[in-house]
Amino acid sequence: MIIYTFSDDHIQQVHQLYQEVWWGKDRTLEDTKRCIRGSQVCIGILDDNAKLVGFARVLSDFIFKAIIFDVIVSESSRSQGLGQQLITLMKNHQQLREIKHFELYCFPEMETFYQQFGFSDDINGIKLMRCINTA
Repeated sequence: MIIYTFSDDHIQQVHQLYQEVWWGKDRTLEDTKRCIRGSQVCIGILDDNAKLVGFARVLSDFIFKAIIFDVIVSESSRSQGLGQQLITLMKNHQQLREIKHFELYCFPEMETFYQQFGFSDDINGIKLMRCINTA
């Protein structure tokens, strides 16, 4: 089952998914709540027991850019095509159909996965830049 609205219980389950990945372990439940509420599109996949096993979210201006974040599939549900389903759902989401560019961050070991959906690191020399907020 696919969900687009997240109850408090679903948000707790997203937080549990974050605990399964090294880059999400430092996120608190409050961080997770704020993150989900601050994202324009969130998609979850529930298993047959209504347990959240997949999650992804997007920040977008709904015309030029959509940045996909936090594509996660539960360790116990990997290799079942759920990651592919999440990306396909994002790219075909009604609010995102007219987006000119989908973008995302990924680690080198995930490049092949995302390339199957048309993602490329060949973006005419554009580089990611970051400034750490010290406020």
